[in-house]
Order: sequence, then C-alpha cells, then structure tokens
Amino acid sequence: MSELDSAILRTIIDTAHDHFFLVDASGRVRDVSPGAAAVYGMSCESLIGSNVRTLVEQGVLKPSVSLEVLRTGKPAQLLQHTGAGRRVIAQAHPVFSQGQLACVVSRSMDLTDLQLLQEEYALLQQRFSDHLKRSLGEGAATGELDPGLSSLKGVLEVRSGVMQEIALLLKRVAPSDANVLMLGESGVGKTAFARQLHRWSARGEGPFIDVNCGAIPESLFESEMFGYQPGAFSGSNPKGKAGLLEQAAGGTLFLDEIGELPLAMQTKLLKVIQDGSLMRLGDTTPRRVDFRLVVATNQNLAEAVEEGRFRLDLYYRLNVIPVTLPPLRERREDIPGLVERQLKQLNHRYGGDKILDSGVWQELMGRDWPGNVRELENWLERAWLSAPGGVIATPEADALSGLSELPKREPRALKATVEGDAGRQLAEGKGLKDALARTEREILAALCSELASSYAIAERLGISQPSVVRKMQRHGLRIQPAS
Repeated sequence: MSELDSAILRTIIDTAHDHFFLVDASGRVRDVSPGAAAVYGMSCESLIGSNVRTLVEQGVLKPSVSLEVLRTGKPAQLLQHTGAGRRVIAQAHPVFSQGQLACVVSRSMDLTDLQLLQEEYALLQQRFSDHLKRSLGEGAATGELDPGLSSLKGVLEVRSGVMQEIALLLKRVAPSDANVLMLGESGVGKTAFARQLHRWSARGEGPFIDVNCGAIPESLFESEMFGYQPGAFSGSNPKGKAGLLEQAAGGTLFLDEIGELPLAMQTKLLKVIQDGSLMRLGDTTPRRVDFRLVVATNQNLAEAVEEGRFRLDLYYRLNVIPVTLPPLRERREDIPGLVERQLKQLNHRYGGDKILDSGVWQELMGRDWPGNVRELENWLERAWLSAPGGVIATPEADALSGLSELPKREPRALKATVEGDAGRQLAEGKGLKDALARTEREILAALCSELASSYAIAERLGISQPSVVRKMQRHGLRIQPAS
C-alpha cells in the first residue's frame, strides 16, 4: 500500500462516525478508531495489541462480533454491551487473502445516537404537527376536509385532525423520491395511504407493486424479488422472469411487513437501494432499476435492530420519512366516514340497499377495534351478510350481527378515576373535556415516574409511542423514573 493510500485509509478511520476495529486471524486487535475509547472504556493504546478473547473475559465487550466472523467466515451483526455501560450495534466483515481469512474489519454504532435521533424526530414531528394544526384552523375541528385534500373524497377517510396532518405530510413529500417508512398497528390503513402517496407522486401513472414480505417463503424470496435468467434453476420458467423490483420500474415498490424480511435479503435490498441496480439469479450483468420505495411495518424496527434481526444501515436508509398512522381508537372521528364508505361498497357489491339501525352507532363508536380499519370493515361485511332484512340492527335485535363477538372497552385507569371521585373531577365551570384532560395528565404523570421510556408507557396504555410523546409535550411532562 502506498503512503498516500495509507494516509487516506487513516483519515477515513479517524474521522468516521462509527467505531472501527481491525482484528487479525488470531483475534489480536491491530488498529482501532479514536472514538472507540469512550465507548469501550479503554484507551486506544490499551485496546491495540489486546486479544478480543481477553476483552470478552474482562467485560470490555460482550459478545465479540469479530470472534463470530472468525468462527464462521461470514459477515455478522449483533447487539454488544461494553465496559463503559453502552449498548452498540456491531457489524463485522471478513477479509480474505489467497483464499484464507486474513483479518476482520468491524464497526460499531452507539445506540445512544439512535435514541437521540428518535427523540429529535419526535420533536420535529410535534413542531410540524403544530404548524399544520394552525394551518388547518377550524376545518379539522369541525370534521371538514382541508381544501388541499379534496382529491381524497371517496378514496380515504381523513376527517380527524391527525389524519389530515398525515395526509398533508404525504402530499408534500410525494413529488420527491424519498423513501417513506409507514408505521402503525395492523389494519390501520398503511397500504391505502401508500397507494395514495403513489397517486400523488410523479410516478402515479406507473405501476404500484404491493409485496407482503411475510407472505413469500424464504426459499423463493430471492427469485421472486430479483427475478432469474432462463435455466437459472430446475423448474424455472424457460424464458426467465423479471422480479418484483424490476416490475416496479417507473413506479412505486411497496414492501409491507418489512420487519419480516430475511437478513440475507435485507443485505441484497440495501445494495439495490445504494447502487440502483440488481442482478437476476443466473445473470452476470447488473440491470438498472428506478422505483420509489415505500415500506411498512407494525413492528418496532429500532428494537429489531438492537436484537440483531434488522440491519442498522438498512434501517437508516428506509427511515428517511417516517409516518406513524394512529390506531382507530385514537381517531374515532373517522369511524362514521369509514362505515358509510364501506356500507356503500357492500350495497354495490351484493346488490342491496341496507342501512344501519341508529342503535348500532353507539356500539361502533364505543369499540376499541384492535384490528383497526380492517376489523371494522370485516365486521360490517359480516353484519351486512347476516342481517335478514334491510336494516343492520343492534346486537340485542340481531345476535348474528357479530357485534356481540367483540370485546367491550374497559379503560381501567379512567374507569377507576371516574368511579373514585367523579364529582371532584368536574370542577366548577369546567366541562367534560377539561376533566378528561386532567385525568389524562394525571395518568401520564404517574406513568412518567414509574416507567423508563415513552415506549414502555405506550405499551402500558395500548397506544402508539408518537402519541405518547405528543401527549407528554402537550401536558409539559417528562420521563422521571423513581430512583
């Protein structure tokens, strides 16, 4: 290696945000980047020359990603605990010389950085939300559709303020080719919003390829996604086949349940995103691909990264524009529009003119709908088919309607507060809205002193983490776990 090459390599290592280790085939640390000292609790001089096996025994790092690569000869990624009390994601790659494993290059990223990025995004999201609320004015409060969303009439129901905010955000980012990550519980409408994002984009006339990553067997995933050449494997189409990535050319590729993507395919997808090209199975020539990538998941990808189930570098590539769709229980204003639209579709599909009994509305608005929009639509179809006449009645009038099968709402904390001292909650001159806000703040304040993160609070309350962050900011609360 020339003196210039050595200087370039040294500069890359010294200035990189990640923390690099160079480990030889015996496990001896040959070089480290300066930032590694703060993360691993040892000076660079002490780390260099040490054996990673000894470092594991001393608790400086555990487990060792370099040892895993030395053992398998393959790239590895894992969650690592350090002697400085940090948690890092460590990735390592083997380097071969004349067919023999010569050394391992590893890099690690402190997950504290990831947490700070998440908190920064939550604050930015709140500021953007406040700005949109001011621009929406009274329209959102009265359930009126913002003029900028007139194209959504009859397509998506966004009567609630929060859904109008999300729709306006998607409309603003649609002209770009930025990757969008849709987050939210199962059934909240991630696919529907991805389709609308596609319609708003400059690629709206191109294809929209919808792929459920959890529905394709791992053994077939590569051939389905990347395609194959004629004769690539036994039983393949003799003419070959273009993969789903190629089929999305000029349009949008929507990868639902991205958290189910196998690790090997995560690596290949990352390469396609970085290079803008792919290689079919059995081919030797790369093919250029041009599509807009939108992905969705109901999993916590940050936790999947920590557990080593999802690549950190792919996570950063996908998490350019994160959009969290709230569950139906947090946007009940959308239920009437969803019901009316679905009922119209059912009447058209089955050739009828059925209506809802007025008593059903109280039940519909009072349910938590854990399956969200999908569950609501499925119930309506079951109720439509089960109703003997032209009216879909209440459970008492028609036990077959399906409502009796749904679990009742039991907001335990609110129930305890109201039953315990309902009179005190309704102070003089204050209405129900003020009482509910006060109760919400008391519940959140108690949980902020009991639990260590907004994610834990969200899990306890059964709502999304961004919703918890918004509510905490509205009430001026911070996480303060008891010591």
